[in-house]
Amino acid sequence: MGPGPGSPLCPLVDVASASNFRCFQLRHFHLDLRLNFAVKEMSGWLVLDLVPVQPGVQILVLDSHPSLLIHSIDCKVPGSGQEEPVSLTYRVDPFTDYGSSLNVSLPTAALKPGRLIQITIRYTTTDGPAIWWLDSELTCGQSRPLVFTQGHSVCNRSFFPSFDTPAVKSTYTATVRVPDGVTVLMSASRSSYSKQDRVFQFSMEFPVPSYLVALVAGDLQHVDVGPRSRVWAEPCLLSCAVKKLGGSVERWLAVAEQLFGPYLWGRCDIVFLPPSFPIVAMENPCLTFIIASILESSEFLLIDVIHEISHGWFGNAVTNATWEEMWLSEGLATYAQRRITTEAYGEAFTCLETAVRLDALHRQLRLLGDNNPVSKLQVKFEPGVNPSSLMNLFTYEKGFCFVSYLSEICGDVRRFDCFLRDYISEFKFKSVVAQDLIDYFLGYFPELKDAAIAQREGLEFERWLSGCGPPLYEPDLSAGGALTRPVQDLCDLWRSSDPPDLKTVATFDLSAWSTFQIVLFLDRMLDLSPLPHDVMAGLSGCYSSLFDGLNAEVQIRWLQMVVRNSFYPELPRVRAFLHKHVSNDTAPSSTVALHRVLPSHCTEFYRRTAPSSTVALPRVLPSHCTEFYRRTAPSTTVTLHRVLP
Repeated sequence: MGPGPGSPLCPLVDVASASNFRCFQLRHFHLDLRLNFAVKEMSGWLVLDLVPVQPGVQILVLDSHPSLLIHSIDCKVPGSGQEEPVSLTYRVDPFTDYGSSLNVSLPTAALKPGRLIQITIRYTTTDGPAIWWLDSELTCGQSRPLVFTQGHSVCNRSFFPSFDTPAVKSTYTATVRVPDGVTVLMSASRSSYSKQDRVFQFSMEFPVPSYLVALVAGDLQHVDVGPRSRVWAEPCLLSCAVKKLGGSVERWLAVAEQLFGPYLWGRCDIVFLPPSFPIVAMENPCLTFIIASILESSEFLLIDVIHEISHGWFGNAVTNATWEEMWLSEGLATYAQRRITTEAYGEAFTCLETAVRLDALHRQLRLLGDNNPVSKLQVKFEPGVNPSSLMNLFTYEKGFCFVSYLSEICGDVRRFDCFLRDYISEFKFKSVVAQDLIDYFLGYFPELKDAAIAQREGLEFERWLSGCGPPLYEPDLSAGGALTRPVQDLCDLWRSSDPPDLKTVATFDLSAWSTFQIVLFLDRMLDLSPLPHDVMAGLSGCYSSLFDGLNAEVQIRWLQMVVRNSFYPELPRVRAFLHKHVSNDTAPSSTVALHRVLPSHCTEFYRRTAPSSTVALPRVLPSHCTEFYRRTAPSTTVTLHRVLP
């Protein structure tokens, strides 16, 4: 049967998945795990409730990872009279450098389309990319170890065997056994705890893709900050996190519900993780993961939490069916984030934040070139390419610009809000492709379809999706002029070959500026680098002490300018920043991935400054650290004592 109304046009294949997910319906799965911090292992079993949907299927193929040790696999057919499970044969084959395929031979006599089978896989995790074991020295409190998982995009196949594709969603339950004193959280809608047995139980009653299954366990405490929201963190961070967020989460949820309809997930909790968390934030349903260092900047915290809340509608409820169309989650979530901030904080604030991000988009385009295929919204990648490598500003900002264009052509932003609300209602808990969104848009606005808006010359929808280069349309940001004009005026003063008149400069009071204004100023000055030495000296004299007292988002940009411009008088500040943000307690002989011990903003610092820096590296760091700057990719594995002070 062909798809009916509201049925997504899901792809037949996902090149990032080895599984034969189209042959089965995954109704539910259950995880039963024991966490062993001493040996850094999770062991237990996975039960998959599967229904074959095609006749003649004899093999189940799941995504797995070489770090998973499979011990046994068996099968039961509920209601068949079979009491004992049947042991199954299996083999593990190579797939890509980010996973393998687990091929399970099924009992053909028991297989019938529409009949439920239960597959139980007993396994142990080792050092896979999804699971991050932190010794106590690498946590914020430095008192107890901690473990967390990070599944996006294709990492969770090293957490549990699965159909690791966003095209497949299911409910799940989990049982997690831990040592005394350890608290476990999961991206689940319900949870309970037996203190006597030290067992946590979880249930996710809404269907989710595998990458949104997440776990964190350690010394965690909580404070309720709203009727459906709770902040979790290590004890030493909790009061700061609660103070920063206050009652804002419920306020943001209420605004989002007014715009896009009911919040579907029940809970909206947030857990703050140590600086080793590899990204800024992750939209795990019911439990957002966010890096603790973001607490330094209230404005960036606000934006990042609102963005993750937006994923409750765009990305989690309605999900891109393949990683080739990540913009369906990130572009729509970015648009939704900016609608929320506009309603909550005004259009000028939103335009300022958007200006910062679009500047960054064009900066990336200048580096990559307008014809680079990664600038497409629909990125076609070959088998073996890790989808995580395609996470870039285009999925967010070019995607946002396309959604903004759709809002513009419908003629009324409130009318477009209604469209998005109905889009969520139509496709909630499903996975979609871009054509689903476009077809629904043109069906919702028939007058635009009749006007052939999708083929408007120069702005064709197909060109938006498949074309390289900058966005074909950018929203009008003039409403933010009161905040952005002073920034550009100050840039113009400093961009000349001679330092500007200090009396004129003094009319710009940066201490009264917002973080985003200072960031925009430093980003634009960084774009103008290299600058004459006298200009850098003037900037340093005017602002360096001010920047020292501000957050890492400001400091890191000033230090990028210092390195990019070879401004030696400020290099001690670079050294101090790196010492502060690199763990000094990491075992010197450990061999680890750099992004497992460095905050994400530090790895970004190395990435942005090393390629263009002309500074003699030994002047920045001790000589044994120079390799650090030559090997800045987040996945680089190096021996720490070769790179850390």
